[in-house]
Amino acid sequence: MQHYLDEPDAVRIALSPIRRQLLDLLREPSSATQLAAALELPRQRVNYHLKELEKAGLVELVEERQRRGFVERILKASATIVVDPGVMGSAFTAIHDQYAAEHLVEVAAGTVRDVAGMQRKADAAGQRLLTFTLETEVRFAEPGDVHRFTDALTEAVRQVVESFDTADGRPYRLIAGGHPAVRRTEGEDR
Repeated sequence: MQHYLDEPDAVRIALSPIRRQLLDLLREPSSATQLAAALELPRQRVNYHLKELEKAGLVELVEERQRRGFVERILKASATIVVDPGVMGSAFTAIHDQYAAEHLVEVAAGTVRDVAGMQRKADAAGQRLLTFTLETEVRFAEPGDVHRFTDALTEAVRQVVESFDTADGRPYRLIAGGHPAVRRTEGEDR
């Protein structure tokens, strides 16, 4: 399950360094005492942050155990966190240059926002959100090949869309973007 954060206060609550560490450790159920020992922090400090994460709906109670005169609470991270890129104060404006990196980032941010919102609704309704992803890598011999490739891809997509598009069909948004591939060392996972 995903927890979509689209409010600055919620992002602040989730993304402080100690809370990120707690959420990482809470992929497996754990108590404040266990977490405090793992992080070498006072249990009271860990408890404070756990309560804030619990109020935000980012961790959930798994069980309570009676332990030496007190109740030990076992918690677990409740979801994967997805942050709306718009909350981060994007410096990008709506640029419509198909070759501008800023435009690619804006489109990608909009996609994250839209898909995460639809995924929340689908999860709440117990339904599956039907999406598709195309991903590949291409190597260009010359910088100008990027423009020729984009023109050819645009025409090919136009033809395919034209053959499938129907006036009364369910609309889907298709996004194709390209950026230089991150150079990885041999044996490094993708």
